[in-house]
Amino acid sequence: MWTLTDNKDWAAVRRSFSWVRDMEGVPQDPVHHAEGDVAVHTRLVLEALETLPEYRLLGAQERETLWAAALLHDVEKRSTTVIEPDGRVTAQGHARKGALTARSLLYLDQPAPFALREAVVNLVRYHGLPLWAIDKPDPAKAVIGACLVADTRLLSLLARADALGRQCADREDLLYRIGLFDALCQEHDCWGRPYAFATPHARFQYFRKEEAYPGFVPFDEFGSTVVLMSGLPGAGKDTHIARHYRDWPVVSLDDIRRAMKVSPTDKTGNGHAIQAAKEAARSYLRAGRNFVWNATNITRNLRGQLVDLCVTYKAYVRIDYVEVPYVELLAQNAGREAVVPAAAIDRLVQRLEVPAPEEAHEVHYFARNA
Repeated sequence: MWTLTDNKDWAAVRRSFSWVRDMEGVPQDPVHHAEGDVAVHTRLVLEALETLPEYRLLGAQERETLWAAALLHDVEKRSTTVIEPDGRVTAQGHARKGALTARSLLYLDQPAPFALREAVVNLVRYHGLPLWAIDKPDPAKAVIGACLVADTRLLSLLARADALGRQCADREDLLYRIGLFDALCQEHDCWGRPYAFATPHARFQYFRKEEAYPGFVPFDEFGSTVVLMSGLPGAGKDTHIARHYRDWPVVSLDDIRRAMKVSPTDKTGNGHAIQAAKEAARSYLRAGRNFVWNATNITRNLRGQLVDLCVTYKAYVRIDYVEVPYVELLAQNAGREAVVPAAAIDRLVQRLEVPAPEEAHEVHYFARNA
């Protein structure tokens, strides 16, 4: 069983993790957090979590996962907190940035199995959703999207502990909102489980169209199949392609850079390399040929641009995400023809966004440390 730490005494936790100590002195808006700074709030959230009957009924691994998420849920208030001109204290974007930090910490510093790490990461990412889901333009889509990567039961428990671990005048309203989130998830068949779409294309189109019904099943009409590789340098993408797509043509950014004699750090040259890669992809797409796009593709934005290009030609898009433990990653990178400096890899880890299921028709995970 994985655990972030065996000693959950607050003093021990504080000694063990510098990022916990970083929470000390980080202010919070007294209207919503009269209890004190982020460290005080986090300690109170952990204490509140332990009192919840539903938490005590969880299996041991689920408790450890949720406890780690509670400890990390506000970790990036340290970098996003701003005192506004009117005196209010805000921390916009702390959940998204906190998710990136949680992934980095649980990959580099406190290695966790892939599935458990991503469970923690996505609980951090969506920990505020139960409070605000009902205010979203499309509440159903908000909870269905979250349920694909986070257990909504655990999200609800984290949100309850978050509400109970603060001093504020609107605590009852917060708890009421969490109750609405629970009901919303139950209504849309995503309470404690991912929503079951009828087909991969139905899921894909639901998240691409603003006004879409999750039960709608679109007609499947595809040209070619495109596999977008995703993974850090040295993760084994070339080996994966050789094993699973031996006879497929490959659009490889590394190969194109080498042919054009472009350094990975040359922004202008890389722009030309990417354009050449896209033109090669278009030639396959126009011909209706299956192919693999081989590049790191570690951010959702970059993957989204490539997916958009492919679906313009009615392609069926699959993302294969490849990962190995950090020590193995460095060793494999050192054996590459084009070695990426370790410092650059660490920076990429900080930016890594593991593909989510709704990004393509299929998303598959090949994690050595799963």
